[in-house]
Amino acid sequence: MPLDEVLANVDHFVYRIDFQSGRFDYLSPAVAPMLGTSLDDLLARGHEALGQFMDGEDRRRCWADITGACSAHPGETVVLRFEYGVTDAAGRRRRYSDSIKVVSDDDGSPLWGYGIASDVTSRWEAEKALRESEALFRSTMGASQVGIFVLQDGKFRYVNPWLLRQFGYAEEEIVDRLGPVDLVAPEHRDYVAEQVRRRAAGEPGKGYEVLALRKDGSVFPAMVLGAPSVYLDRPASVGTLLDISERKWAEEQLRELAYYDSLTGLPNRRLLEDRLRQALGVAERDGATLALFFIDIDHFKRVNDSLGHTAGDELLCAVAERLGTVVRKIDSLGRLGGDEFIALLPGVSAAEAAEVASRMIKAFAEPFRLGEHDLTVTPSFGISLYPGDGKDFETLLKNSDTAMYRAKEAGRNGFQFYSRDMNVATLEHLMLESSLRNALPNGELTLHYQPLVALETGRIVGVEALIRWRHPQIGMISPARFIPVAEDTGIINAIGDWVLFEVCRQAMAWQAAGIPPLTVAVNVSPVQFRQTGFVDVVAGALAYSGLEPAFLELELTERTVMHDAEVNLGTLSALHRMGVELAVDDFGTGYSSLAYLKRFPVNKLKIDQSFVRHVVEDTDDQAIASTIVSIGKSLRLTVLAEGVETKAQLAWLCAQRCDFAQGYHFSPPLPPEDMAAMLRRQPFLTGE
Repeated sequence: MPLDEVLANVDHFVYRIDFQSGRFDYLSPAVAPMLGTSLDDLLARGHEALGQFMDGEDRRRCWADITGACSAHPGETVVLRFEYGVTDAAGRRRRYSDSIKVVSDDDGSPLWGYGIASDVTSRWEAEKALRESEALFRSTMGASQVGIFVLQDGKFRYVNPWLLRQFGYAEEEIVDRLGPVDLVAPEHRDYVAEQVRRRAAGEPGKGYEVLALRKDGSVFPAMVLGAPSVYLDRPASVGTLLDISERKWAEEQLRELAYYDSLTGLPNRRLLEDRLRQALGVAERDGATLALFFIDIDHFKRVNDSLGHTAGDELLCAVAERLGTVVRKIDSLGRLGGDEFIALLPGVSAAEAAEVASRMIKAFAEPFRLGEHDLTVTPSFGISLYPGDGKDFETLLKNSDTAMYRAKEAGRNGFQFYSRDMNVATLEHLMLESSLRNALPNGELTLHYQPLVALETGRIVGVEALIRWRHPQIGMISPARFIPVAEDTGIINAIGDWVLFEVCRQAMAWQAAGIPPLTVAVNVSPVQFRQTGFVDVVAGALAYSGLEPAFLELELTERTVMHDAEVNLGTLSALHRMGVELAVDDFGTGYSSLAYLKRFPVNKLKIDQSFVRHVVEDTDDQAIASTIVSIGKSLRLTVLAEGVETKAQLAWLCAQRCDFAQGYHFSPPLPPEDMAAMLRRQPFLTGE
């Protein structure tokens, strides 16, 4: 086979070039298909034709190398090797490796050269890809926020930049010098050595946590995961190391949130319940006792309402701190939420629990400093004892809560032990609350009326409306039982509004039936009186019924009037301007200030029945009752005595010139129709 045919079938071409003429003396046929042009054109145009396919920079570099070598070795033959890029006639990028012998004259000018050029595009692309891959690898490793390493023979053969920065080492200080056991706390080294051994043996691994050790001696929690591998044709392992400090911090925060109160730092209900269960187990085993305190801050809502929730939070933290000074180390103090705290005292008797409660109360004696305010607050405690008051958390907590409310009812700033009687009262309260919510819409509430009699004439000049509740199952329920429940739950507002509208309507119904106009008196609950818009409710009832305001009398207890007296003065004045009559009920049982009483626009004082009951024989009651009559006369107020049941009581009151009286001596409370009949008869007129 001719040589040209052989050369045409290989991935290189042979050439001879005359540098003086600039033409190829010879080009093997393989060059034409490699460049996508004709052999004749290349031979005719010389090296300029070949140069048009070469990259410009490569062309300049190759010619500079040729002339430089010839100048350095004039008259000699030099061998040069090049790599250069070409773009063939079809626009495809190729890479060639060229080996050329160049002969120069004595002046160092190239005369002619011959060489062989090979297509090395595949190799060049592979090397380029490898370089790019290595660059990407190093860039990735450098940017990684996870430690990456290669282990072999117990030593690091590669570590990425993050791992170096995290541990504070230079690469030369770790690679081929240190191993994993050198980078963990002493207590973890045996375990880590075993893990390294297993990975080197080819065992797959699971992630494990260690305490990593930095060069400066500081430590941090880390998660390590390794896997068997091969490095330089020998067994090795690759792995990752992750700093889990933030995760551990988050876990701790979650634990704190799960078991501790975020405001005070005290144990929350969940942790307290767990501790109580443990304490109950010990108490049951040892036959011991324990006490559970339910602690509530009296009138805490006022602090939030007046000073803001920030001040309220500061107060709760201060309360937690003070309570903590009283309990023992073996006791548990926690916060349920709001202003409610729990104290668990294992191994204490009732007497010891009472002593602790007394010390807690004393701890509140000194005012709390909140910013610019010195605030004095009081606590109410309820105490339940194991095993008598319960044998589980829920029962003990419920019973101590019940006892706490009993402490509040007793006047606050004190403590009460639980008793079964309290539980019965609580259950009754819940039953009444549930039934009371449906009593008004179901029409179970009615009004009875008791006459108010003028003692000078014996004429009925008014009536007092008294509410009654006929329960469908229980029967008649006394107001003394259900009114406190209505006030505690807020239901009293709806009931009180209904009473006002119904009383005004009934008064107008009596007038329409021909009965002369008379005063109708209504008891106003303190909760109802303090509700926003109470004056508007009264005005609405009068407008709806058409009743003249002068025939409506509102009775408010002494305590209601005197509580927040300055604010109440505004409400009373608005009612007075409307024309409504105002009476102070149960006068003498509260804490009235005569100075305020003089300012209040009231029309009547009512002597409480507790002073009337024994007024004939009890000199103290006589003194109080006569004093109230005198005060009324002095302030130009009318005076009415409640609870008159005997002729002797009536005679004594008449002798004192008391203006009005009511009670069973005249009549019990009657339904509207019976009261109408009595009004027509006027049975108490003098001489009848």
